[in-house]
Amino acid sequence: MDLNTVLEVRDARRREVWQPGDAWLGGGTYLFSEPQPHIRRLVDLSRTGWEPLQVTPEGDLEIAATCTIAQLSRFPRPAHWTAAPLFEQCCRAFLASWKIWNMATVGGNLCNGLPAGPMISLTAALDGVCLLRSQTGALRRLPVADFVVGAGVKALEPGDLLRSITLPARALVSRTAFRQASLYGLGRSGALVIGTLDPVDGTLTITVTASTVRPIRLHFPVPPNAEAVREAVEYGIEPHEYYDDIHGLPAWRRHMTFRFAEEVRRELFEEAGR
Repeated sequence: MDLNTVLEVRDARRREVWQPGDAWLGGGTYLFSEPQPHIRRLVDLSRTGWEPLQVTPEGDLEIAATCTIAQLSRFPRPAHWTAAPLFEQCCRAFLASWKIWNMATVGGNLCNGLPAGPMISLTAALDGVCLLRSQTGALRRLPVADFVVGAGVKALEPGDLLRSITLPARALVSRTAFRQASLYGLGRSGALVIGTLDPVDGTLTITVTASTVRPIRLHFPVPPNAEAVREAVEYGIEPHEYYDDIHGLPAWRRHMTFRFAEEVRRELFEEAGR
């Protein structure tokens, strides 16, 4: 898509005053996919030189906003990361070709805020925390689950930049269960549910995305039975929070959410002999 309203492309390393009509340019797979008549200037992040992925001394994983899906998929994950399979499962939940994989960024997927964004699913489920930088240079941290507040709605002020997402070491060694459904064989996710079992206190967390307009996390401090999970989904997700578009009606998304929540509970508890 030619963005014929864009008058200028600027290097993000040059800290210039943010103007109406500015937009950050990461991989560009969304920006160049449809008309953007409100955009006048692109601020290009491709030359920032941020390390795509790095493990901190504390064992956390820091993912740069400019990290591509291909880089995340190829990243060698330590053997003790029990949650490692979840990375590839979420990468494969993309409705995208290999060309998109090599350009689309983790940060761009979060900043689009679409219910079916699988990087939102991955980072929300693993207790991800966003590092945001304002135009004044001030930094703030916000959990991914609070960063996306609605379908396409993010907790961003004009000019705010998502710098990175950090996944804590404790979440990386949690046991996980993954369920995803689409109305089509290679279609956009209509429901995506992830269960994580905390390695320290045994807390089960069920993270619901794709079927809802925002990430919703349900916590169970003690091992729940099927009825407890059903009630948590029933009362933890308001009827208006189920997404409605061509990729699935709210009633179907709700049904799949109940089904998948119980399936991940059984996988992490009953099938593991707990």
